[in-house]
Amino acid sequence: MSTDSQSSAKGKNEILNRHNDAAANVVPETVQLYIGGQWMESASGETFETRDPTTGQTLATPQAGNSTDIDRAVDAAWKVYDETWSGYSPADRQQILNTIADRVDENAEDFATLETLDNGKPISEARIDMKLVADHFRYFAGATRINEGMTLPSDDRRHVQTLREPFGVVGQIIPWNFPLLMAAWKLAPALAVGNAVVLKPAEETPLTVLKLMHEIDDVLPDGVVNVVTGFGTEAGEPLTAHEGIRKVAFTGSTEVGREVMKNAAENITNITLELGGKSPLIVYPDADLDRAVQTTITAIFFNTGECCCAGSRLFLHAEIKDEFLTKLAKAAENLTVDDPLLESTQLGPKVTEEQVTRTMDYIDEARKAGAEFVTGGERPDDEALAEGCFVTPTLIDNIDHDNRAVQEEIFGPVQEVFEWTDYNEMIDLANDVDYGLAAGVITSDLTEAHRAARDLEAGNIWINQYNDFPAGQPFGGYKQSGIGRETAFEAVEHYTQTKTINMALD
Repeated sequence: MSTDSQSSAKGKNEILNRHNDAAANVVPETVQLYIGGQWMESASGETFETRDPTTGQTLATPQAGNSTDIDRAVDAAWKVYDETWSGYSPADRQQILNTIADRVDENAEDFATLETLDNGKPISEARIDMKLVADHFRYFAGATRINEGMTLPSDDRRHVQTLREPFGVVGQIIPWNFPLLMAAWKLAPALAVGNAVVLKPAEETPLTVLKLMHEIDDVLPDGVVNVVTGFGTEAGEPLTAHEGIRKVAFTGSTEVGREVMKNAAENITNITLELGGKSPLIVYPDADLDRAVQTTITAIFFNTGECCCAGSRLFLHAEIKDEFLTKLAKAAENLTVDDPLLESTQLGPKVTEEQVTRTMDYIDEARKAGAEFVTGGERPDDEALAEGCFVTPTLIDNIDHDNRAVQEEIFGPVQEVFEWTDYNEMIDLANDVDYGLAAGVITSDLTEAHRAARDLEAGNIWINQYNDFPAGQPFGGYKQSGIGRETAFEAVEHYTQTKTINMALD
């Protein structure tokens, strides 16, 4: 065996041992369905594997839930809602949400490690996610006290007021890119206003949600939160089409979002959708280039590009394009692509081999079209990472904006570059996609920043930064990027319905 081969084998074994040791400490012993406060097998008895995307090893074998399990979960949720949960006061719910936040904080390192094992994100990013999970539960704990109705101006013959009331039982489907954080985005406002929940985590990454239920089993009344793991067709579709579900919240692709809407339409079920994106990031010639490069790195390579709002279309002004692209390529090439459990790692693996194939298909599409690859566009050649789902940071220049790789969401560490000089032409191109989830503007001119923010068709505009998600900031999209908003008080309104009371005074 050559020295290089020996080194690669040693590195591969070190990664495998590190991940096995971590998994032994944090993977929950029970990964069954959680229904009515009880851990149980699926009705079919079938299971599936969730794999570590770094090593390819099986982490756990959760239950493969189906429509019967969804029925059981919905029944359990309605039972507790009707018998006890609907009688809890805002103060009661506030205390529960704060306790959940405390439990997340107390176990933050274990949650972060498990998230890294199940999803592949760098441990440094997973820790940030856990802080946000706790913060969102605390934000909505406060919102329990301000879910207010109104007294409406009237006359001396009537008194008119409104109440904001929960739907009762809601269904929630969580994506695999931010498994616990997206669960918090949905669970916290739903519980804050008094709904019971049936939640389906992504089949690729169910473990941190299951661990959360272990940690808060004694906090919630049995049945207030029910978790059914499984696949979209067998568990997700029955949830979104269930007549006992009064509201559905879904985060995922636009394609699947359309199916969720169709299913919900059967029962005229209220919906919130946070869907795909193909977000523009616009850099002006007056930008501080070094800072702008770092912002761009965050915009596209954060979470390995597996982010709905990733700044995947980069618009560089002609005056700075060459210099900026040189700096950006160097920064991308210097990113540490490695075992995500290492503190130094900046780019981990994609979540599954299927997602690697999807990303590489788009890269091949761009290559066949004659696009210029500034850097990347391949899998790393490090044999120690050969079992993992890694893709190198990729920058693509000189590609037609109508190309499928530009128009569609790649959901990986791939960014396309476009040159601009004329503002109106640039804005038209920036808006020339079906999506409208987010956008970024980098400039020292605040007038230009506000002008661009006004003209961009997107629900979230970051200026001189990117991927900042504080609790209280509404998050959601325009066009085919979704319906509704999350992470802010608007979400409370999405999980309630208005009741008007009109009382005669004579």
